[in-house]
Amino acid sequence: MWSSLLLGALNGEPVAGMALIPPHRLGSRELESEAKVDGETASDSESRVEAVTQPTSADDTPEVLNRALSNLSSRWKNWWVRGILTLAMIAFFFIIIYLGPMVLMMIVMCVQIKCFHEIITIGYNVYHSYDLPWFRTLSWYFLLCVNYFFYGETVTDYFFTLVQREEPLRILSKYHRFISFTLYLTGFCMFVLSLVKKHYRLQFYMFGWTHVTLLIVVTQSHLVIHNLFEGMIWFIVPISCVICNDIMAYMFGFFFGRTPLIKLSPKKTWEGFIGGCFATVVFGLLLSYVMSGYRCFVCPVEYNNDTNSFTVDCEPSDLFRLQEYNIPGVIQSLIGWKTVRMYPFQIHSIALSTFASLIGPFGGFFASGFKRAFKIKDFANTIPGHGGIMDRFDCQYLMATFVNVYIASFIRGPNPSKLVQQFLTLRPDQQLHIFNTLRSHLMDKGMLTAATEDE
Repeated sequence: MWSSLLLGALNGEPVAGMALIPPHRLGSRELESEAKVDGETASDSESRVEAVTQPTSADDTPEVLNRALSNLSSRWKNWWVRGILTLAMIAFFFIIIYLGPMVLMMIVMCVQIKCFHEIITIGYNVYHSYDLPWFRTLSWYFLLCVNYFFYGETVTDYFFTLVQREEPLRILSKYHRFISFTLYLTGFCMFVLSLVKKHYRLQFYMFGWTHVTLLIVVTQSHLVIHNLFEGMIWFIVPISCVICNDIMAYMFGFFFGRTPLIKLSPKKTWEGFIGGCFATVVFGLLLSYVMSGYRCFVCPVEYNNDTNSFTVDCEPSDLFRLQEYNIPGVIQSLIGWKTVRMYPFQIHSIALSTFASLIGPFGGFFASGFKRAFKIKDFANTIPGHGGIMDRFDCQYLMATFVNVYIASFIRGPNPSKLVQQFLTLRPDQQLHIFNTLRSHLMDKGMLTAATEDE
């Protein structure tokens, strides 16, 4: 009997005839003995709890807007501030698209670094009282290591002939993974050497914090760049669908919202969620139709060795050629059309926009739960009325992963140009062996005859 009571008490379960004593009712000795675990004292635990509560950020709205909107209520003032700055961000988005793929890749890198900084800063501020040794230095070092690995893989994959042409790049490419592992191992050893008695548990918390942040931010931004290389349309349409869903959900919720959607985000409503979904699907179809007609958007981004620059010129694939589709009989009776001409990519855009409007918001809900866990309103105050960069890209990272998986599963096929590039780097005897194997294969299939070979 006594053993069961003791086990129940240790597990935190209420036991009949016995009340659990809350921590604040314990005496000083009991509290000190309970809190002194793994070198942590009661004062350490209290300081950690106090550090979690973050002060509410001050109003960071530009003074010009504050004066212009001073006569409006806080609800409408926030609406105008968000609207004006949203239009400014959309204009900036158009500018970087106009500047081309290289600028887009640089912007993705900058966004990645800023998002990492915001998340790491939250961890640093939450546990600031511990003054952990090397925490920030090691966090940025691991960011450098992971970026070196991912971008090195990208350079080797998409700039293969350039890498093979330059001797230093060829050596770095050959031993890239070994160098990446050595760099990470150095950081790992530095972390072990930085462990300090009394802070062991917290230091491992922060080690995990850094690595989860790297997984969420760096890996996803790497996938964004891979999507970009498949064609700018695979970069612009998904991002635009997320932006459209965010704007339209806010608009529908602002004017028609009555029913709360989820407790993590009390301001989100079912009306905004459903309205944003329909608006995003329509927007995706229209945007895809417009962009599918331009080669600069649909052609893969490739590196031209002759001009040492990126090119986006190609013969569009069937995915971006107008085709005629039969309309189901039920819809025919409503609209009076039997067929419709559209690009096959528009069908794929329905899948992209549906994901952006139904699943994409869960990235925002995840971020809301994270912020609530640490009692903060926004990740930062970089953009007035919107919060930090991470507040604007919480759904984009989830979308980037889906697009990359979607392309790999339903779109991408073997790339002949990459196969030829790799073939040309082989030794002559290896090239001859592949040539003979390919010739025998084509002759067996009847695509190449002996007469053709003699000619």
